[in-house]
Amino acid sequence: MIFCLNLIPTHVYCNQKIALFGDSLMSGYGLEKDFHLSTVLEKSLQEKGFDINVINASVSGDTTSGGLNRLNWLIKGKDIDIVVLCLGANDMLRGINPSLIKKNLNKILEKLEKKNIKVLFAGMLSQEALGENYKNNFDSIYPELAKKYKVSFLPFLLDGVALSPELNLDDGKHPNPKGVKVIGKNLEEKLIKILNNN
Repeated sequence: MIFCLNLIPTHVYCNQKIALFGDSLMSGYGLEKDFHLSTVLEKSLQEKGFDINVINASVSGDTTSGGLNRLNWLIKGKDIDIVVLCLGANDMLRGINPSLIKKNLNKILEKLEKKNIKVLFAGMLSQEALGENYKNNFDSIYPELAKKYKVSFLPFLLDGVALSPELNLDDGKHPNPKGVKVIGKNLEEKLIKILNNN
C-alpha cells in the first residue's frame, strides 16, 4: 500500500497520470490490451512502487496535425501530470514537409508547457528512401525541440526494436509484445527520472 505524505521527503508518490500521446507505435496496434505499451508501462512502474496510471491516448494513423487538433481533449480537465509525446512517423511516411511537422510539434510542446505538464519527448528517424536532405531536416526536429523546451528526451522511440524481425509484427513496422517490452524499458528509465524529480 502506498501512502502520500507531503511531510516526508521519501520515494513515495501520490497518484499521477501519464498519457501516451502518439500513433500506432504506442497505441498497441495489432496487440491484445495486455500487451499494449500503456498496460506494460503501468504494471512495471506500479511494481516498482510508483502510484501511477498510464492512459493510452495514442491513435493509429495519427499525424502531428491530428495530434495538435486533439490535444485540447487530452489536457482539458483530465489532470494529466506527464505526457509521453511521439508523433511524426506518419507525417514522414507521407512525405510531409519537415517544417510543418516541426511547427505542429512546437505548438504541442508549447501548449503542454503552458499547462505545466511534464513531457517525455520521443523522437523518430526518417527512412533513407526519402533522401538525405529530407532525412536531415526531419531527424533534427526532435533534438532541436527537446533542447528548446528543456524536456526529457528519448532520441528514437524504436531504439533496439526497429529492423529486428523478432521484435516486430509481420508488417515489420509495429512492435510485437517483445518489442513493446523493449520500448517500455527505454521509456521507463526516463519516466522514473521525471517521477523522482517531482
